[in-house]
Amino acid sequence: MEVLWLLGEARVSDLVEALDQDPKPAYTTVSTMLRVLEKKGCVGHRQDGRAHVFVPLIQRSDAQQNALQFVLNRFFDDSPGLLVQNLADQADLNRADIKRLKAMIDAFEERHE
Repeated sequence: MEVLWLLGEARVSDLVEALDQDPKPAYTTVSTMLRVLEKKGCVGHRQDGRAHVFVPLIQRSDAQQNALQFVLNRFFDDSPGLLVQNLADQADLNRADIKRLKAMIDAFEERHE
């Protein structure tokens, strides 16, 4: 999805070429993944001659929100606090990270007063 969001639209061969992996995944692997994403409503396609041109149907921010909600529901009992606590415990936070997090929390509190 990252590459498709970056390109806006692409054929399977375009995606294979654009992927920053060594070795490159097989054409059929990328094609299969696109079909799965299409069935889930994340990707659509249009015909261009014999080729399919794939386009993202969801925004990156929507995908991020859906993934975060899935993780929150599945692993953290719908508790944002547990999620943040786990991130804080597992991440190697430096002073700048902590300062940035505090500023984000302060800004959130100001918006919700």
